[in-house]
Amino acid sequence: MKGYIKNIPHESVLRLADTVAVQPGQVVSKTLAQNPAVSLTVFAFDKDEEISTHASHGDAMVTVLEGVGKFTIDGAEYLVEAGQSLVMPAGKPHAVYGQEAFKMLLTVIFPNETESKKV
Repeated sequence: MKGYIKNIPHESVLRLADTVAVQPGQVVSKTLAQNPAVSLTVFAFDKDEEISTHASHGDAMVTVLEGVGKFTIDGAEYLVEAGQSLVMPAGKPHAVYGQEAFKMLLTVIFPNETESKKV
């Protein structure tokens, strides 16, 4: 059977933070799963690097794995530290900034086709 989660070993204990490395002047990402229902991506941000303001049609939850990230949701700023999570609701503009070098797991849950047609 083919696995749905890719780019990391299966049946092996690991630290997600070790699956991506901070690179000078970059935002590095590694996709672990992507389908119409869910997206799982691990990111590494260098200090002062960012993903500019955008919106998603799914709910996005970040879990910081190392360091501290600054997240802006609809104009409100949140500092999120290692071990903490934050949900960025679908449709709300949000941005991510490397307050310092940090790593995070991004989980996005997308609406199913029936829910999308109701909106």
